[in-house]
Amino acid sequence: MPISLSQAEEARRNIASVAFRTPLVACNADAPGLYLKLENLQPIGSFKIRGAANVIAHTPREQLARGLLTASAGNMAQGVAFCARRLGIPATIIAPDTAPATKTLAVERMGGRVIKVPFAEWWHTFEIRSYPGVDATFIHAFDDPHVMAGNATIALELLEDLPDLDAVVIPWGGGGLSCGIASVLRLLAPRVRIYAAEIETAAPLAASLAAGEPTTVEYRPSFVDGIGSRMVFPNMFDEARRLLDGSLIVTLNDAAQAMKFVAERNRVIMEGASACAVAAASSGRAGLGKIVAIVSGGNIDLNKFAQLVATI
Repeated sequence: MPISLSQAEEARRNIASVAFRTPLVACNADAPGLYLKLENLQPIGSFKIRGAANVIAHTPREQLARGLLTASAGNMAQGVAFCARRLGIPATIIAPDTAPATKTLAVERMGGRVIKVPFAEWWHTFEIRSYPGVDATFIHAFDDPHVMAGNATIALELLEDLPDLDAVVIPWGGGGLSCGIASVLRLLAPRVRIYAAEIETAAPLAASLAAGEPTTVEYRPSFVDGIGSRMVFPNMFDEARRLLDGSLIVTLNDAAQAMKFVAERNRVIMEGASACAVAAASSGRAGLGKIVAIVSGGNIDLNKFAQLVATI
């Protein structure tokens, strides 16, 4: 079910004391028209704090007292751990064994417990919304209306800061960010073109849209760790098909080039998922006009970042 305007506005009130209103800045590119929504400036370096904080606002205190549980490769993990520390409750994170150390270490610094498991077991945790031996309130990283409503607050900010925007390009992980933002844009600015951005090593949405049904694809781990999986949840596919104008796939080289370009021109450090949105937005495939790329996060190991940009 798409997020309503009232849900997004309520979420904005709910998260006001936790998440920042992030800046929308022009990308200092040679050709004008590209804008960057800097969610990497959130307290945890990612937009995920919006959804996590909104879920918690809707959860009864007695449930919160049991602690929090999520499945995440790193950014929702940090959002949940950050909020749990504020509340003085435990947080357990089920992470894939491919999760980057820079993200899992950040969770542990916030007091969260990280359990690394094989990719298939990690994905299964999303499906069953629990983990054996952990009695806690599960926060889904994307397939939750309160998470999506928290993400939808980004759309409210975009339209206030750039009411005449023409297109938005959003990293596709599980779909909660894309569909949350798109729900509000379709209500308030239906003329805006909305695209997901995916990486070539794991692009299930593009394959599913082409097939007309959820489709499993090959998954290859890469430095783009914040997005990409083998499949799309059926209900998220239904939302994406209704709300989005398509998915734009970029190469690993495209993403690395975008990371270097934005660091040079705007002095902004992006992680791989964000770089996919910038690469897709600047490719011309999102059309003409004022185009916003959602810089969803900046949580990348600095040594890895340096290696990537040094080879471009």
